[in-house]
Amino acid sequence: MLTRRNANERGHANHGWLDTWHTFSFADYHDPDETGFSVLRVINDDTIAAAAGFGTHPHRDMEIITCVLEGSLAHKDSMGNGSVMRPGDVQRMSAGTGVTHSEFNAEKTRETRLLQIWILPRMRGVQPSYEQKTFPADEKRGRLRLVVDPDGRDGAVTINQDARLHAGLFDGEERDELPLEHARRAYVHVARGTIDVNGETLAEGDGLKFENEPAIRLENGRNAEVLVFDLP
Repeated sequence: MLTRRNANERGHANHGWLDTWHTFSFADYHDPDETGFSVLRVINDDTIAAAAGFGTHPHRDMEIITCVLEGSLAHKDSMGNGSVMRPGDVQRMSAGTGVTHSEFNAEKTRETRLLQIWILPRMRGVQPSYEQKTFPADEKRGRLRLVVDPDGRDGAVTINQDARLHAGLFDGEERDELPLEHARRAYVHVARGTIDVNGETLAEGDGLKFENEPAIRLENGRNAEVLVFDLP
C-alpha cells in the first residue's frame, strides 16, 4: 500500500530567522494522523537566515540525523564535538541519556537549508555519541547510496535502530530500485526536484509511505534529490 504525503499538507512556521516545514507533528503543529511513521518521528525542512540558528538546547533518547542541502551549518555539543556541515555531509547524534547542542548557519550573507530527522532509538538510555561522514555527489548519482545503517555497512553512519537511510540524485534516464524485505515499511522524501516513485510523480517536499510493497522504484528524475528510509 502506498500513501502519499503532499508537501503543501505539511505543518509550516515562519519565525523570521527560521522558515520550517514539518512532515510530521512537531512543536505547535499537531496532526493526529501524522505523528510519525514506524520509528521515523520527524522530518523538518529548515531554512535558517544568515548567521542565525538554534541556541544550546537539550535532547535525550533520540537518534538525530542532519543533512545540509544548501549553505553550511556549525554544530557544537556537550560531548565536545564541533564541526561545520556542508552539502553531502550526514551527521548522526545519539542523544541517549542526555546531550545539549547548538546549530547555527555558518554563512554570513546567505541562508542555509537542512533536513533534521529524528528516529526513535532501539535502546534507550545509551551513552550519547556522535558521528559525521561525507558522501560525495558522484556516489549518489543515479543510484541509492546507503548513508545510515545500524551496522555501518559500506561506510555508512551507524544508528541505534533497525533503520537505514539511502540518498540518491536522479536526472533524465537515471533510475534505481530498492527491494524491501517482507513486513518492512519505507518512506520516500523528495528533498528537491521531481521524480516518479512507483508510478507516483513526487515534487520537492512530497513523501510516500510504503507498506507491504516488494520494492521502491525511482525513475524520470528532474534534478531530484531523494531520501529513502527503510524501516521496521
